Amino acid sequence: MSPHTCRRRTVILDFQISVSSLSEEFASRAIERTVAERREEYVQEIQRIVDATYRVIERTDELDPSLRDILKEAKLSSAGFYRYFQSKDELLLLLLDDGRSRLVSYLEHRMDRATTPEGRVRAWVEGVLAQASRPDAASRTRPFLVHQDRLAAAFPEEQQRSVDALVDQLAAAIVELRPGRRRDTARRDAEAIYHLAFGVLHVALRRGEAPTAAEAEHLVRFSINGTGGST
Repeated sequence: MSPHTCRRRTVILDFQISVSSLSEEFASRAIERTVAERREEYVQEIQRIVDATYRVIERTDELDPSLRDILKEAKLSSAGFYRYFQSKDELLLLLLDDGRSRLVSYLEHRMDRATTPEGRVRAWVEGVLAQASRPDAASRTRPFLVHQDRLAAAFPEEQQRSVDALVDQLAAAIVELRPGRRRDTARRDAEAIYHLAFGVLHVALRRGEAPTAAEAEHLVRFSINGTGGST
């Protein structure tokens, strides 16, 4: 093979490699663009299902809405539903996570306005109990308190992460309440208050009435005194 022929083949090979790399780059961009577009479409469709489920729960006050009603409200086929969820429980878990995220943000907003550690604990407890007095929050919270054991059994890790977000939020306020307290001790205190507050909320939602001012104040005082603060 002549040196000229060898150089020509080398140039052709380099050109093919460059074109191949260029094609892969453009192909990757096209794929990423398509995936991004489809992702937005999927997110919107999932949100449609979530919003429809909330509406069914609020309208019917049904603690375990039927999938048929949800799909009818969302104007979606069962095939469309199972494209995203393996079961209705998985949808309820998504709603639970959405509700917990909203609650965490709501509580944080209340706690940020407090000027003392005692005030932050009070803001957290009163904020949890306030879920029973807000009609929109009550209708969205009730089904998950009723079905939390079922969801915890089906999705233990996801359920625990949801609980941890609220407990950690309160534990941070308890650490401020008594500087020097060990973080693990503060977290155990927060877990105890969490169970007390959500237990009271559960009863209130079940009876369809918000906790009385006296009930709320008693729980606040019990929580602050129990963690070593002063009311």
